[in-house]
Amino acid sequence: MRVDLFDFDLPEERIALRPAEPRDSARMLVVKPDQGLDDRTVRDLPSFLEAGDVLVFNDTKVIPAQLRGIRRRGEAQAQVEATLHMRVAPDRWQAFMRPGKRIAAGDRIHFGHDGNSCFLGQLDATVIEKGDAGEVLLGFDLSGAFLDEALHAVGHIPLPPYIASKRDDDERDRSDYQTIYAREEGAVAAPTAGLHFTPELFAALDAKGIERRFVTLHVGAGTFLPVKADDTADHKMHAETGSVSQDTAEALNAAKARGGRIIAVGTTSLRLLESAAREDGTLAAWSGPTDIFITPGYRFRTADMLMTNFHLPRSTLFMLVSAFCGLETMRAAYAHAIDNSYRFYSYGDASLLYRAETSDGR
Repeated sequence: MRVDLFDFDLPEERIALRPAEPRDSARMLVVKPDQGLDDRTVRDLPSFLEAGDVLVFNDTKVIPAQLRGIRRRGEAQAQVEATLHMRVAPDRWQAFMRPGKRIAAGDRIHFGHDGNSCFLGQLDATVIEKGDAGEVLLGFDLSGAFLDEALHAVGHIPLPPYIASKRDDDERDRSDYQTIYAREEGAVAAPTAGLHFTPELFAALDAKGIERRFVTLHVGAGTFLPVKADDTADHKMHAETGSVSQDTAEALNAAKARGGRIIAVGTTSLRLLESAAREDGTLAAWSGPTDIFITPGYRFRTADMLMTNFHLPRSTLFMLVSAFCGLETMRAAYAHAIDNSYRFYSYGDASLLYRAETSDGR
């Protein structure tokens, strides 16, 4: 499909720079294909669910994956930044380097030499490989838990570019950009639909008999990359690693069998469920990398509903929600959200989408 079909104009003032307080006070646009739009808040979520429904959350935990350092090559040096996006070994990460033109295979990068980090301020790496568009493979001098500790000491929370371009990260982001149920470290971007949940909202869902299940997909920085191709067929997705446990798979299969609905909280949860699903829609334990790219025409096999934030124009995530609800439905929903001052992107408001009956996504 033509990528420009997924374009729209978003005023700068609609981009949220901080989350709503409290989190569940955020607005929520309910979208039912062919039934119109409903302006609600996240606290209203339980009223749209029934006993026996299951919410599926991504329990990945964001790490301080934004690194600032110095590239030294002989006597020459240059300031660089790295955004880690996928771990491939205990001491190796794939990363996006900026500015990419200053990086070559074999370069030594010295991160966090400001006297505040552990190991006497040393977190050094070697550029093992350099790929396209500033992507590199970094081999760190530290490994495993020692590397994790160093990242927490010298790294910054990797705020999305549309926030980072307007302000620096701060201590507040270390909690704001993390779900209350995050437990599996490895993401470099938050599963942002989950940021809206509070203990009070969980209690209200429990009281109504709504189940909670967790999957893990370590969100990569590739989620923010624009689609530069003119046609979706020419776009290459970056892989992310994830897993679905046997217990979760069995619980979701049982819910479906008794007529319960599956509600994916976030596009990351939905993409992982679809990656793990068999042709008949049932799930089994699953783990590994996924580069699933969902566009209109895709036949969904798992979720009946999707809770998600408002996404960037021309992004793979706007393509996914258009596949789920229909392109024209989502274009109308986004126009309504813009006209009615909804807050967009990671720290913004939410939408609750019902899956379209048809599978062509139009």
